[in-house]
Amino acid sequence: MAALKKSGHRRPSESANPHAIVIHQTGAGLDPCHTGRMLVTICDVLPAAAALLGVPGAVDRLQLADWVGDADRVAVLLVDGMGWHLLPQLYGDAPLLASVLTGGTGRMSQLVCTFPSTTPTSLVSLGTGAPPGEHGILGFTLNIPGTSRVLNHIRWRNDPPHTEWQPVPTWFERLAQADVSARAVLPEWFIGSGLTAAAYRGAQFRPTHSAEDYAQRMIDELHAAPGLVYGYVADLDTAGHVFGIGSTQWHDAAVRIDKLLTRLVDALPTNAALLVTADHGGVNVPANGRLDLDCDPTLRAGVQVVAGEPRVRYLHTEPGAATDVLAAWRETLGRWADVRTREEAVASGIFGPVDPCHLPRIGDVVVTCECEAVVLATAHEPPETARLIGFHGGATAAEMAIPLIVFRG
Repeated sequence: MAALKKSGHRRPSESANPHAIVIHQTGAGLDPCHTGRMLVTICDVLPAAAALLGVPGAVDRLQLADWVGDADRVAVLLVDGMGWHLLPQLYGDAPLLASVLTGGTGRMSQLVCTFPSTTPTSLVSLGTGAPPGEHGILGFTLNIPGTSRVLNHIRWRNDPPHTEWQPVPTWFERLAQADVSARAVLPEWFIGSGLTAAAYRGAQFRPTHSAEDYAQRMIDELHAAPGLVYGYVADLDTAGHVFGIGSTQWHDAAVRIDKLLTRLVDALPTNAALLVTADHGGVNVPANGRLDLDCDPTLRAGVQVVAGEPRVRYLHTEPGAATDVLAAWRETLGRWADVRTREEAVASGIFGPVDPCHLPRIGDVVVTCECEAVVLATAHEPPETARLIGFHGGATAAEMAIPLIVFRG
């Protein structure tokens, strides 16, 4: 599987995205959407929506206005796990998405998510318009510097405080400051979490109580007032993790998502646009592609804290052990993974420019799986993690390439 090879971050021209990462195409069918020479990413979605809504200082690098025209209300729906390279598999289950793929409905282009290609990182990159190195949500789990604690962002509530752990303003806050209504329609159990606050603070939260009323709640919000309406659905990602990408359950989830999208498109006001994107794609990992670091004394030696997730591991080493840990992991995982020091990973530009205060959150050694492989940590993670079939987090095209689908009323 071809990886997305990243060059070092450099200062672009004023017209380019100051947060973007230059990414070279290396196959896997990658045909990215560009503005000039700079790749357009998930970070550009909300600024483009805000520009449509007339927010001062917002830049439409997605060139939405050229296709949408005037709009005083914009819906943004993030479909968790709906990667670009997975869309052809949905063709037979999803009439609306099939029409998009053939050019019959809407307009589709390709973006990339930020690295790691994992939900907490992508949601905060979307919400802030900033790369992970700036907002600090650099992985699914992170070691809290100065402690042995590993923070799971999905289970995060209020410790550490969200404004300290993620200090970058969100676009929901910027919209509110510009007197533009910004609402987020979310499952009720999301509201009050640390991740929700880090990604969406400033939004007016609209809780939903069931999947059945989700589309109607978004439709009602769109018709109620101008502004931004944001939504998120997790069905496809959940099915991919538990049952595998391409499984019957995964296809069933695709059917439900297509019906949701169809309801939204059919009910769009004439002065509205709907932007559909994703946070990442994914890969299935076979049994022979799984390595458990907790069953290998060579890999455990010198490692003090394990963070990240199975496709991207952050290894925080004991004092003076980083060189030996790096060598042991490179020797063992040479054919499976890219193994770098923190300094090498940061210098590559893979996180975007990194705020110095966020550097300790990245492991002394960064291990990124490149093929259909994972590094499990059964002594450190819930047992269900080892039972998953679908994974993401890495830098392959299958994980990082995402769609942007635009509909107008």
